[in-house]
Amino acid sequence: MKPGVAIYSSDPETVWNVFRLGVFSLKQGDAVSVFLLGKGVKVESLDTSQFKINEQMRSFVDAGGVITACGTCLKLHNSEGLEICPVSTMKDLYSLIRESDRVVTF
Repeated sequence: MKPGVAIYSSDPETVWNVFRLGVFSLKQGDAVSVFLLGKGVKVESLDTSQFKINEQMRSFVDAGGVITACGTCLKLHNSEGLEICPVSTMKDLYSLIRESDRVVTF
């Protein structure tokens, strides 16, 4: 399966669980892509002692997952980008939606 995931949440527990699900899906042989938009571009700053998001994101990428972030949203949130994912556009989000078997949003 080829699930696509859009994250627009800035809730640490939600984002942590999304990447946990992504790692699990990759281990099942799926090809998972994540697109960060809106408040979701803040994921790297959401780490807490309880929800180690950066650790989960690294595990996701190391397992073959792909993360991209909306360039416009990054600008709106005064961010220069994320270390482990390239800046993307609505065209990339459209491609993720079109090419995915299923799309879920968080």
